[in-house]
Amino acid sequence: MTRGRTLGLGVNVDHVATVRQARGTDYPDPVEAALAAERGGASGITVHLREDRRHIQDHDVERLLAAVTSKVNLEMAADPGIVTMACRLGPADCCLVPEKRAELTTEGGLSVAGHEKGLAPVVEQLGAAGIRVSLFIDPDEREINAAADLGAAVVELHTGSYAAAGPGGAGAELERIEAAAGMAAARGLAVNGGHG
Repeated sequence: MTRGRTLGLGVNVDHVATVRQARGTDYPDPVEAALAAERGGASGITVHLREDRRHIQDHDVERLLAAVTSKVNLEMAADPGIVTMACRLGPADCCLVPEKRAELTTEGGLSVAGHEKGLAPVVEQLGAAGIRVSLFIDPDEREINAAADLGAAVVELHTGSYAAAGPGGAGAELERIEAAAGMAAARGLAVNGGHG
C-alpha cells in the first residue's frame, strides 16, 4: 500500500555483467540492459560494485552515469576505495550493503546497530559529496533507529524472508515489512525494498 506515495521501480543489472564476465567478452552489456529498463519504465538503475569486481566493473559505473537518464543507485560495501570513487563520480544514491566473499548475492541486511562508529564517517563523506545515502537493512526496529540516527536518508528493507516464506508465512513477513516501513517513514526515512 503506497498511502498516497508514488512507487518507483529500480532495476538491478548486475547479473547481465555476471554473464559477460563468465563469457570473457564485452557482451551482454549492462549499460544496454539499463537503457532498455529505462525505456520500459524503470525509474532508476541499481548496480553493486563489489570489492572483488566479480560482475560490475569500475568502467560500467562510469558508463552508466553518463548514459542513464533516470538515476543510478550504487550499492557498495563501506570500502574506502569504493567510497572515494563514489564521491568522485557522484551517483544520485549510494546504498551501503554487507558483503561476503562466498555469497552469490547479498544475503541479508547490514548490521548498523552496534556499528555506528565505523559507518558514520562513510555516511558523512558520501553525504558531503551530495550523494543520497541509503542503508540496506533487515526490517527491524533497532536497525531502522540506528540508520535514522546515523543520518541516512533512505533505508532499503531486505525482503528475502518474505520471498522465501512461501504461502504459509508470506502474510506474516509482509506485515513485518509493512510495519518496518511505517517505522522508517515515521523517522523521516524514505523506504525502498529489495533482494527478495
